[in-house]
Amino acid sequence: MGNNSSEYVDGQQEIGKAIHSFMDIVAGEAEQYAADHTSPMSPLLEEIENYTLKKTKYPSMLTGRVVGRFLQLIIVLSGFRNVIDIGTFTGYSALTMAESIPPDGKVLTIEHFLANADIAQGFFDRSPQGYKINLQRGEAIDILKSLPPEATDLVFIDADKVNYLAYYHESMRILRKGGLIVIDNALWYGRIFDPKDEDSKAIALFNEEVNADNRVEKLFLTLRDGIYLVRKKSI
Repeated sequence: MGNNSSEYVDGQQEIGKAIHSFMDIVAGEAEQYAADHTSPMSPLLEEIENYTLKKTKYPSMLTGRVVGRFLQLIIVLSGFRNVIDIGTFTGYSALTMAESIPPDGKVLTIEHFLANADIAQGFFDRSPQGYKINLQRGEAIDILKSLPPEATDLVFIDADKVNYLAYYHESMRILRKGGLIVIDNALWYGRIFDPKDEDSKAIALFNEEVNADNRVEKLFLTLRDGIYLVRKKSI
C-alpha cells in the first residue's frame, strides 16, 4: 500500500509537470492564434509594433494587437471621449485609443522617460489622429493629482509596477461614475502566485486591494499577461 501510494504520488507529480509544460506551450500558441484571428491594426500602429520589437530594450512592454483591439472596442462600445494613458512607452496604446475616440475626444498620455516620449511623439506627429493626443513628460502621480475629479471616462494603467496602487487611487478620484480603469500586466508573468521581487509583490498587493474595493465592479481577464477591468459604480 505504501509503495503503491508513493508511486501514485510520484505519478501525479509527473503528470502535473507534464500538464504545466503542455499549458506553457498552448499558452504561447494561443496568444499567436488570438493575434492571427484579430483584426489588424492601422499601418502606423503596425510600424510602431515593428519598431518596438526590433529596436527597444524591452519589447515585451508593447501593448500589442489583441489588447489594442480590446481597448478600441471598449471605447467604441462605451462612447468614451476622455481617456488617460499612464505609461506611453513608444506610443502604441495612446495612438490605439486616439484612433477610436470621437474627433473631439482627447487622450492624455504620460511618460517618465524622455527618450520614450520623443519616440512616441514622432509617431503621433505622423498620425492624422495625433491631434487628439496630449503627451506629458514627468511623474505620472504628480500629473494625475493635477487633474479635476470625476472628469475621465477611461484610464489605462501600464507603467511602473510599484506605483500601480498609487495610480489606481488617483484614477478612482478622476474617474467619472460608470467609467473604466483597465490595468495591464495583472498576472505579471505568473510571478504574483509566489511573489519574490518588489514588482511582483506590488502587483500581488494591488490585485488584492482592487478585489476588496467595494466602490467598483471588477473582472480579471487572463488576456495576455492579465487585464484587470474595473468599473466605478454609479452609486
